[in-house]
Amino acid sequence: MAVLNVNPTRMELTRLKKQLTTAVRGHKLLKDKRDELMRQYLDLIRENKNLRREVEREVQIANSHFVRASSVMSKQALDTALLAPKQEAYLTVDTKNVMSVDIPVFSVTTRTSEASDIYSYGFASTSFELDDAVDKVSKLLPKMLRLAEIEKSTSRMAAEIEKTRRRVNALEHVMIPRYRETIRMITMKLEENDRSSRARLMKVKDMMVKQTIENHKSNPELI
Repeated sequence: MAVLNVNPTRMELTRLKKQLTTAVRGHKLLKDKRDELMRQYLDLIRENKNLRREVEREVQIANSHFVRASSVMSKQALDTALLAPKQEAYLTVDTKNVMSVDIPVFSVTTRTSEASDIYSYGFASTSFELDDAVDKVSKLLPKMLRLAEIEKSTSRMAAEIEKTRRRVNALEHVMIPRYRETIRMITMKLEENDRSSRARLMKVKDMMVKQTIENHKSNPELI
């Protein structure tokens, strides 16, 4: 493992130890974030699977009602019945923050609150199959919006999970080992310098003691 290009000083050692502590703490937080994102992502995937199956089934039912309605009504009558809708839907897009990921929130409002306004025609000249088809499509709208929310949310969460995973791996396999190896190298250097300094001091002390003894021998009156 390569070490950082730093001076092997005590000040640098203190700084690196603080950076290592921060990196370890950040690694734990990022791992917790990644795990929580993965948990919520899997929950959304399961919901998406069930909801998509339900929506597809209900779309097929609505389509079958439309097919039966077109079999008992002329094309002109069917087109006329659906030509001028009475109800309008307005989509509002908002976002909410989940683990630093902005996921969409869709809400829909209608021009009027009257439930019967989904039918843009009179019941006397149309088939009940058309009524069932329109009713089915109207009830499908909230589920389809929720499905769109989930699919966009899972896409954004997957991107954030991948980004967080890369950061976790970089800290775990590159930065933290590099900090530790650099700290070990600096510690060894400082200990080696300390041993060299002590050896020099001991040698100087021995030389001073030896010089003192020789001075005493040459000048006994100093004793």
